Amino acid sequence: MSYEFAGGYKIRDQAATHFLTFSIMGWIDIFSRQRYRDIILESFQFCRSKKKLQIGAFVIMTNHVHTIWTAPDANLSDIIRDFKTHTSKTISNSIAEEPESRRDWLQYMFHYYANASPANDLYKVWTGNNHPEEITNDSFLKTKLNYIHENPVRAGFVAEPSHYLYSSAANYEGKTGVMEIDLLL
Repeated sequence: MSYEFAGGYKIRDQAATHFLTFSIMGWIDIFSRQRYRDIILESFQFCRSKKKLQIGAFVIMTNHVHTIWTAPDANLSDIIRDFKTHTSKTISNSIAEEPESRRDWLQYMFHYYANASPANDLYKVWTGNNHPEEITNDSFLKTKLNYIHENPVRAGFVAEPSHYLYSSAANYEGKTGVMEIDLLL
């Protein structure tokens, strides 16, 4: 089964390892708050334990998330859909129910993006495109691992990749990361 995404990127093999990018609508810096980053981590852990998702790498930036995922049960698109649906609802609920200085603006913006979408959602948090790229060889895997782990360095957040807490870089240096992952090398 093949799924077409904006820009022509497709998930052709639902069991293959893929580099994915999940972007927030309007590049809103939602993950500048720890509680929203923690929602992503909790969802990652749920997908690993309950959906058998293998998370080979990740980084949570302020307005997007990069991952390398494998779904051994050949249901990657289903997991992506469920992950985005769950995290969108949980983030939206957190904005509404917990202290948030940007509440009115965030709700306005996510509602604005939902109105521009054919879906019947009150809020639209994630863009529709995940930019899936199948990992086909070790060279491409290393390129994508470096890209993920160097993202916080390029953004000027840290000097070394493993210093960024919301990334799998520490795991690849034999250190304990913020969560367990499925090492690819």
